[in-house]
Amino acid sequence: MTNRNPLASTLVASAIIACAAAAPSSAQSSPFHDLVAIDRAVAAFTGAGIGEPGGATLPVDRRLRLAACRSPLSLDWQGNRQDTVLVQCPDAGGWRLFVALSGNARQAPAAAPAVSRGEAVTITAAGEGFSVAQSGEALDSGALGSWIRVRTSARATPIRARIERPGLVVVPID
Repeated sequence: MTNRNPLASTLVASAIIACAAAAPSSAQSSPFHDLVAIDRAVAAFTGAGIGEPGGATLPVDRRLRLAACRSPLSLDWQGNRQDTVLVQCPDAGGWRLFVALSGNARQAPAAAPAVSRGEAVTITAAGEGFSVAQSGEALDSGALGSWIRVRTSARATPIRARIERPGLVVVPID
């Protein structure tokens, strides 16, 4: 007959529970939003990676415990200088997060604006084997190479485009 040690049994049971909790499971979803996914969304929105000019200064703080967001994240510029990105979860009771951006030499104040707010611009989108151009309006001012918001008509949702030359903005298509 074996003599079982209750402390050893408790330790083994605790170790099994800890391993099960640490193991990834496709059937079990996290109650928290994936912070790496937020970093990727900000990089896609700004067109620059973490630490690059125009990209996030730092990764999102890994200590944050943001509720999982079922809807696609909403990203927009915060402030006139476009040095912060506002990331929001549009779900009821959702959260919002401000991500600071690294300095962008292309948006330096010394550079003269190539496009002014309210100016008529040509919006171009091009991909493999096609190119589309449409007139629109600049919603922000910016220098060559900077990113601004533009829209195609008064009621259209604004989109981000890069200033190629005065009067011409480009919407990149991957």
